[in-house]
Amino acid sequence: MSGGGGGPAAASQELQLPPGFRFHPTDEELVTHYLCRRCAGLPISVPIIAEVDLYKFDPWQLPRMALYGEKEWYFFSPRDRKYPNGSRPNRSAGAGYWKATGADKPVGTPKPLAIKKALVFYAGKAPKGDKTNWIMHEYRLADVDRSATARKKNSLRLDDWVLCRIYNKKGAPERPSAGAKASPVH
Repeated sequence: MSGGGGGPAAASQELQLPPGFRFHPTDEELVTHYLCRRCAGLPISVPIIAEVDLYKFDPWQLPRMALYGEKEWYFFSPRDRKYPNGSRPNRSAGAGYWKATGADKPVGTPKPLAIKKALVFYAGKAPKGDKTNWIMHEYRLADVDRSATARKKNSLRLDDWVLCRIYNKKGAPERPSAGAKASPVH
């Protein structure tokens, strides 16, 4: 499935979702029923998560690419390296960058299946970007060899798929006004 989207109305007609349906999975449900299956190439019973390279877009562009969602949106995205021989992910996106915040959290017990990372979008160039209200929770599989030697030669790909939950903590999927910087949040 490509990241064309069509918004919530088109997706609910396409997916034939029942009235009152809400997609509000727990971290473990996201990892077990969606991320693990996607990474293994297995079908997902209800294809409700779009495949979009998130790092090619600003976060306010993403809601229209989602297959479903009103206040939070879910995506499968590839993740690339910042440097060919390194393991740091490239976090630049659209007209800004995603910055990690807080500690990574393991998902799954007793042995973690995945790692959850929280990120905040900053508009502008690092390190002087302006903090926005856009938040991403990124889920990546644990115990995966991401070393440069484990990858194809000259490949910048770090993970084929991560699962991301995107939302605006102010509730509205707004974008900074044209020509103006995003208003800083303190």
